[in-house]
Amino acid sequence: MNFKKRILYAVLILLMLYIANIFISTGFFRTIENSFEGHILKEINLPGAEDITISQIDSFAIVSSTARNKFPNTKQEIGGLYFIDLKDKTYKPTLLTKNFNKSFAPHGISIYKKDNMYTIAAINHTKEGEFIEIFQMKNKKLIHLKTLKNDFIYSPNDIVLLDENRFYFTNDHKYKKGIQRLAEDYLGLAIAKVIYFDGKNYTQVADGIAYANGINFDAKRNLLFVASPRKFLIKVYQKNKDNSLTFIEDIDCKTGVDNIEFDTEGNLWIGAHPNLMYFASYAKGDKEISPSEIIKINYKGKGDYTIKQIYMEDGTRMSASTVAATFNNLIFTGNVMDDKFLILEKTSN
Repeated sequence: MNFKKRILYAVLILLMLYIANIFISTGFFRTIENSFEGHILKEINLPGAEDITISQIDSFAIVSSTARNKFPNTKQEIGGLYFIDLKDKTYKPTLLTKNFNKSFAPHGISIYKKDNMYTIAAINHTKEGEFIEIFQMKNKKLIHLKTLKNDFIYSPNDIVLLDENRFYFTNDHKYKKGIQRLAEDYLGLAIAKVIYFDGKNYTQVADGIAYANGINFDAKRNLLFVASPRKFLIKVYQKNKDNSLTFIEDIDCKTGVDNIEFDTEGNLWIGAHPNLMYFASYAKGDKEISPSEIIKINYKGKGDYTIKQIYMEDGTRMSASTVAATFNNLIFTGNVMDDKFLILEKTSN
């Protein structure tokens, strides 16, 4: 065999290994079997309910809804923040942002309570750029306080408030478009970041993440959790006194983890995409459905955790689950761009 043929065969082998790695690392060969110990309690007609967060104390949910058609968007998306009174069994969403007269396509959200007032932060994707919107809510009335725009806010995905002024947020990509963006998605380059805002200044506090997605902070344990769906990981960090982060470990979830919510016992509840290739096709409008999964993580400390699958379905009832927020025995599970989201009622823990 001459030298040129050897080079050709070597290139072909590397190409096959590269393609095989993409399919394996995105869950393409995973078996999807419908499974849930419970039932669908209600379908809520609200498009693209990508993030849902719940106040356990005051018994309400805030839903981030955007009417998405496909990715990338070709026109300005239209969305809003909705309030659901969890004491009212109709679970009817009430639009909070009807008087917000700006382009608004909310994505990740976070709430923080002080006294009787809630601060609500929302990632906002617009044709004019990427922003973070800060609102104040009292007695179901929402007031817009400010719009944050900065070079650090270039590909924001999710956000978690520490108080009325301080927060962490994720930038899920380093590059916006082109071959570099494709390399991030398909090679799984770990170059996404977490940013901290102290009320005045922005600081990068974590990097080396493949698609930094959902983020949440457990104040009782002083731990920050970040989802890396491209690597099927939940990354765990210790929050330091100066608000920098110390990496602790990766939790291998074996699914494309998205938003992170806590229950009253401190367990992590995560909406996920078990097959990222199907999800990518669905997001582009090439497939009608994409499978959904919900997992629960009981995290006790470094190396001491359990992962339990709570829900799995092929996407027929709801595609591309992104969040699982619990309230008593209910799970509010949202999605990327279906025209409805689901309230599940579980019959076991």
